[in-house]
Amino acid sequence: MRLLRRMKRAQIIPEKPKPLRKGARIGVVSTASPAEQSAVLAGVVELRRLGFEVDLPVHREPQGYFVGTHEERLKDFCTAVQNKNLDGLIATRGGYGSNYLIEHRLATRLNGPKCMIGFSDLTSIQMLLWQIRHWVTFYGPMVAAGFNHGAEKPGGYDEASFLEAISHMGKGWKLPLQGETLLSGEAKGRLVGGCLTLLQTALGTNWQLDARGAILVMEDCGMKPYQVDRALMHMKYAAQFDEVAGFVLGDFPECDPPQKGSPAVREVCERILGPLGVPIVYGAPIGHTKRSMLTLPLGVKAKLLARGEGRLEILEPAVAD
Repeated sequence: MRLLRRMKRAQIIPEKPKPLRKGARIGVVSTASPAEQSAVLAGVVELRRLGFEVDLPVHREPQGYFVGTHEERLKDFCTAVQNKNLDGLIATRGGYGSNYLIEHRLATRLNGPKCMIGFSDLTSIQMLLWQIRHWVTFYGPMVAAGFNHGAEKPGGYDEASFLEAISHMGKGWKLPLQGETLLSGEAKGRLVGGCLTLLQTALGTNWQLDARGAILVMEDCGMKPYQVDRALMHMKYAAQFDEVAGFVLGDFPECDPPQKGSPAVREVCERILGPLGVPIVYGAPIGHTKRSMLTLPLGVKAKLLARGEGRLEILEPAVAD
């Protein structure tokens, strides 16, 4: 099994979507939980301000904590990906439910690649598309979880990194991480990862992330430090950190220690990941953050400079004409 994974890694040629520029038509897809209509409309207004045409998501009645049935979400998602009139896709929000789409052999049903943007629960689909199809995707703001709050606003998104990620055709663009260095150094590798909970729960599946030689991105929210500890130890014992080149970690909002004097998430990460001896930047505003969210292109080669607030240098374009 390890030999097969090593062979697959050596043969990876990323499939890159076409760039999204002003005038591009974007579809909004709902793969998980329902969103407030007011938040969806606010996000659409912001995307149109950026110059994009936007197709509203198909209206589905909530089914518990899912937006529509599993069959409806699968149909809507596949239809949007196959729609030749749509240049890219942005998730409505996260929550829970994207994993139900995967059990229908999702990766073999899609033509592409197509620009796909989102974070949180979308991590499951992003991992699948990377591991099975080698699609480059984008870990960034969603319509009702980022765009709705606006550019450079708390809970909003970083406009420069978003536009560069989805449209920049050159290489060598730099992304300040606005965090802090836990272990200094430099590392090169493909940028992979996402929401910690989804990375952990993918263990043992055929979309389990292969992060060897990669710069691994991990973030989450609403977890107690001991829950982050447990997730990281599970991944460590499952050899998920073997040969990882470096780490970019989020700022883990709403993850305060349950009592005064107990370890914080930062300390947990430093204690478990520090002995690996690779560069680590903690506290970047990615995914679940209350700051302006950065957009990271997943699947591209990058260089991590772990000094001060940390910086990523993207070594190849994430899109291709």
